Amino acid sequence: MAAIKAGDKLPDATFGVMTADGPAQASTAEVFNNKTVAVFAVPGAFTPTCHMTHLPGFLANADALRAKGVDQIACISVNDVFVLDAWAKDTTAGSDIQMLADGSAAFTSAIGMELDLTERGLGIRSKRYAMLVKDGMVESFLIDDNPGEASKSSAEALLATL
Repeated sequence: MAAIKAGDKLPDATFGVMTADGPAQASTAEVFNNKTVAVFAVPGAFTPTCHMTHLPGFLANADALRAKGVDQIACISVNDVFVLDAWAKDTTAGSDIQMLADGSAAFTSAIGMELDLTERGLGIRSKRYAMLVKDGMVESFLIDDNPGEASKSSAEALLATL
């Protein structure tokens, strides 16, 4: 599938989310409809660039994103909900960033962002990207060429599109 781009509607999908009552599911509509959402996707929680650069950049810029009209910041990763919950707790991202588990890469594949890291022992993951989504429609889409870099898809780069 061709990669999603600005002007496209997000496909229907279901994410794993952690709630006070334990794991649950949230649909694309529940996450994105009637909201402006700053989304960033990472190849994997706790991996070096994701943990040391990408997520911290969105945490540091959460207030600036909200000041520009962003209702929610969301992180998508091809990890299970338990890993993402542990990552949110470890980074104190829980109150600022909604963690969306795409454990089987269904959403990631549906938008053409899968990255095959099988040779590195990681299986199918997500390319690193960021997008601004308004009411389920992609307003801007930024992708890094190398999964070890978080520059084109950084919070600062996404802020520059607002």
